[in-house]
Amino acid sequence: MVQHDLQYWQDKAADLSFPCKAFINGEFVDAQSGNTFDSINPATGQLLASVAECDSADVELAVSAARKAFTSGVWSNKAPAERKAILQNFAAVIEQHQEQLALLESLDMGKPIGDAMSYDAPATARCIAWNAEAIDKIYDEVAPVTSEALALVTREALGVVAAIVPWNFPLVMTSWKIGPALATGNSVILKPSEKSPLTALYLAKLAKLAGIPDGVFNVLPGYGHTAGQALALHMDVDCITFTGSTAVGKKLVEFSGQSNLKRAFMECGGKSPNLVCADVADLDKAAATAVAAIFYNQGEVCTAGSRLIVHRSIHRQLLDKMLALVEQWQPGNPLDPNTSMGAMVDEMQMQRVLGFIEGAKAQGAKLVCGGEQVLSETGGYYIQPTIFDDVDASLDIVKQEIFGPVLVVQVFDELEQGIALANDTEYGLAAGVWTADINTAVKTSRALRAGTVFVNNWDGGDMTMPFGGFKQSGNGRDKSLHALEKYTELKSTWIDLS
Repeated sequence: MVQHDLQYWQDKAADLSFPCKAFINGEFVDAQSGNTFDSINPATGQLLASVAECDSADVELAVSAARKAFTSGVWSNKAPAERKAILQNFAAVIEQHQEQLALLESLDMGKPIGDAMSYDAPATARCIAWNAEAIDKIYDEVAPVTSEALALVTREALGVVAAIVPWNFPLVMTSWKIGPALATGNSVILKPSEKSPLTALYLAKLAKLAGIPDGVFNVLPGYGHTAGQALALHMDVDCITFTGSTAVGKKLVEFSGQSNLKRAFMECGGKSPNLVCADVADLDKAAATAVAAIFYNQGEVCTAGSRLIVHRSIHRQLLDKMLALVEQWQPGNPLDPNTSMGAMVDEMQMQRVLGFIEGAKAQGAKLVCGGEQVLSETGGYYIQPTIFDDVDASLDIVKQEIFGPVLVVQVFDELEQGIALANDTEYGLAAGVWTADINTAVKTSRALRAGTVFVNNWDGGDMTMPFGGFKQSGNGRDKSLHALEKYTELKSTWIDLS
């Protein structure tokens, strides 16, 4: 829980120094070009910092440093127990600096400080610690073969891993990538989003402080079409791992094929259905959860429950309960611990979301709350929590990922119809079902085409559960022991004993 008040965080922000330079081979350096880009506070529209704008020249330096570190064995050949100890130290250092990290996260992308302190910062430390603990718990194999041979199945680090992470959960998404990649002995180059690069650069400082060797962890702030593309096309990068939009994910897979066929793991978009059956046990809980599922983090969540699919018999009752809760989700100053919903990440994203809202109204969608920009006098980018009711499945707001606080409600009469509506999407990241009947829960969860299904909850899970999607929501998995598989090569060694 965040115990501090608004004044505390404002004072702390006033004294905060912002990390601005790239981190290559253990040193903070300017971009080779000398160029910078602006990091803007979405709560005020004011400049936070001018950050090094890396491009292909910086990518060359970072890849060279990462490859040299990997080949030297300074990390890749370190005893598992030693890597484990250093990553555990890294997690402890992150925990010690969680206030600074949470504040940077809030200032940089508009996230409420209460969320950053209660979830983002501690979850980042937990992820690094969990992957560290896994290092000496995974064994290789001896295949059952003839007595005249010894057949070994071993896993080896891929080499140089480039991780491109999104702007909505910069800390957590970074930890999901670098945790298993570093645990398995790889060198890592992290490219944070240009919309929220500051915590990634602060993590670089903490990684060095924790004892991660130079060249093993590098951070290149910059744009996707320059630094990101250069990493994806580089012939000496062995893996590209990405979280972001489906459109960009497709381009990165193309770049893998155009270059060295590097491993390409994409965690992409979602348009997740939240299916509420007539026999839901706790309608109040379902209503509160449905609201949080779309308005948490300003709706800027890949697993946001952006489509509420509800049985006709309880539709009006559930909607009324939700509308009564909307006041609790009105946007406010992200540095106020009482704020539930902060600012959109930047003006471009705010205008994009408002464009979807206006388009839906023009197409005849029934707006029942919200739909407007608010707090414009602050200079920040705020949108009211927005709900459209009984929406036709053909509308853009049903089909496309909005990535904002916009919920569409659809109604069904028979469960099969509800499941069909839920699966009527090109995405398959997450889905939910609310029912008091275990048979309905199991059969519906099996029928829903999604990488994660929540039963009588939304967004449940921890580090032990894999995360990823079906269909155009991507491939590969973050979290759990399955994530470590992504960052290793499987080697078969046959030893003739005859």
